Amino acid sequence: MLPSPASDRQPRRTLHVLAPACLALVLMVSLLMGGRALAAATPAETIWRLLDYVAVDYPGAIQDGRVISTAEYAEMVEFSQTVSSQMATLPATKAKPGLQRQADALKQAIAAKRPPAEVARLAKGLAADLLAAYPVPLAPSGAPDLTRGASLYAENCASCHGATGDGKGPAAKGLDPAPIAFTDQDRARHRSLFGLYQVIEQGLEGTAMLSFAQMPSNDRWALAFYVGGLSQDEGARSRGEALWKGDANLRGQFPNLETLTKTTPAELAQAVGSRKADDLMAYLRRSPGILTEKRDASLAFARSKLKATVTAYAAGSARDATALALSTYLDGIEPFEPAIAARDPKLLARIEAAMGEFRSRIGRGAPIDSIRQQATVIEGLLDEAEAVLAPAQADTTAAFVGALTILLREGLEALLIVVAMIAFLKKADRQDVLPYVHGGWAAALGAGVLTWAAATFFITISGAQRELTEGFGGLFAAAVLLSVGIWMHGKSQADAWQRYIKERLSKALSRGSAWFLFLLAFVVVYREVFETILFFAALWSPQTAGAVLGGAAVALVALAAIGWAMLRYSTRLPISKFFAVSAALVAVLAFVLAGKGLAALQEAGMVPVTRVAGLPKLELLGLYPTWQTILVQLAVIAILVAGYFYNRRALQPRPAA
Repeated sequence: MLPSPASDRQPRRTLHVLAPACLALVLMVSLLMGGRALAAATPAETIWRLLDYVAVDYPGAIQDGRVISTAEYAEMVEFSQTVSSQMATLPATKAKPGLQRQADALKQAIAAKRPPAEVARLAKGLAADLLAAYPVPLAPSGAPDLTRGASLYAENCASCHGATGDGKGPAAKGLDPAPIAFTDQDRARHRSLFGLYQVIEQGLEGTAMLSFAQMPSNDRWALAFYVGGLSQDEGARSRGEALWKGDANLRGQFPNLETLTKTTPAELAQAVGSRKADDLMAYLRRSPGILTEKRDASLAFARSKLKATVTAYAAGSARDATALALSTYLDGIEPFEPAIAARDPKLLARIEAAMGEFRSRIGRGAPIDSIRQQATVIEGLLDEAEAVLAPAQADTTAAFVGALTILLREGLEALLIVVAMIAFLKKADRQDVLPYVHGGWAAALGAGVLTWAAATFFITISGAQRELTEGFGGLFAAAVLLSVGIWMHGKSQADAWQRYIKERLSKALSRGSAWFLFLLAFVVVYREVFETILFFAALWSPQTAGAVLGGAAVALVALAAIGWAMLRYSTRLPISKFFAVSAALVAVLAFVLAGKGLAALQEAGMVPVTRVAGLPKLELLGLYPTWQTILVQLAVIAILVAGYFYNRRALQPRPAA
């Protein structure tokens, strides 16, 4: 049955950052791969499945405060108790105590026989917060094969649920509880595809529904989509297709498969009405491939989320408004950001500033008229963006210039750091460590190719994943460069360098430190490669492919020439001046990357935004008009100044004993 669902000792200290560096690397990989790789259910998934079951089936147990089905009510009580107890098995996070309180409140509401609407609200609210705190993959990697789904249903499900999904299969007799009738439209309206997938994967204790975890993930998704469409007929699907093709706002409600899998018809009905919701879901669940096709540039989803944000704020729900405002940017605007940046970077800067101000006003509790005014400004900017994104604007000249400037901009930051490391090792006569640096940047390029392949064929890199990768990568690189810059400044005196060469270098550049240089080269280069891939993907089309490749080729030649000139010039510098110049360069890069890293985390919603009026945004220098980015960069400056004075004191001659 399938139920509902700085000193000479500094080089040694650099070894201590290996652990957080590896952690940052693991985080980036996990973000890109979108979560777990195994089918085994996590505690969070088990809890979510039980909550989904309670939200859908509780009305079958309680009506007007009375128990109308003893068996169903006993099941609801048992599941709510299991949810509460299973919370203790979750890994410790800041969100866990709040989730536990919500679980206890749900258990008490069921024990008190509260109305179904209240219990459903508690269960769904807890389920949403649970997935936010303990994320799991919410959608298949591509459009499911519905023909395969029908075959799997006939082989594995029809004997209990019936050939048509009416719950009257030949093996249904005597089963308690009885198999679910998938043709029941009232129940189907509250059932998500993700919920169906979870139950197919895990089964449900106390029922005849067994786990099908041995099935490949793609088969489980195909089965979930097929089952999810059994409640609607061809008439509903035809009406849904007409709605989809004729209403851009409705198309904006579903930017990807993940939105479809986690949305129930009942939830969609709150925005578009029951009839439209049923028909649209009937069409999309039978035609999921429409969501994986390349669609015309449309910011309809951003517009719908923007409107929902204002509505939520006007209703007094600042928390919902904050989440919707973040979704407006990350889900509605961020996917188009590379294309806008390539064609009109000034417009993108205005959009980002306007969205930041919008979130800032919500955060500080501005009057509703102020929120509406800012939303109107954003609407106008979205109009400009759609004009820029129009196919007529995608000319080859713009693609060539865009590819050239993007690769030059992103590549220069990485090139400066890698060249500084290579020049340092040559000055120190430690060519034996050079393969680690070359291996680091080469591995980053290889990882970039894999990222492109994964983003093209297997997964979708969301706006939040992109910003988190850039943010943590930038902050990690900034932290490392701070220590390197202070150390280099300490060696800017020739006698200090000679003493260091004699006493420390062979020990400092041990195998562990060499691997640290590999990791630094990898992280710095991969961060820029990751950004470049996303921009190039936005520029690429059959018409512009040649122009993009041409722009990239010219940029690569320019970067190679710059790198050659830097290495050649650095070998002629006296050792003291080399370290002084390198220390200054590294300090500037640490300042820039700290600002960019924190700004990316702000766009992902992890760091609040408090704007500073009148300050310009200079992305090339990592300068952003927010107090948070200013403060982190002031901290970088303070650390650099402290390191400077520490080095000066350390270099002063010691008095004779």
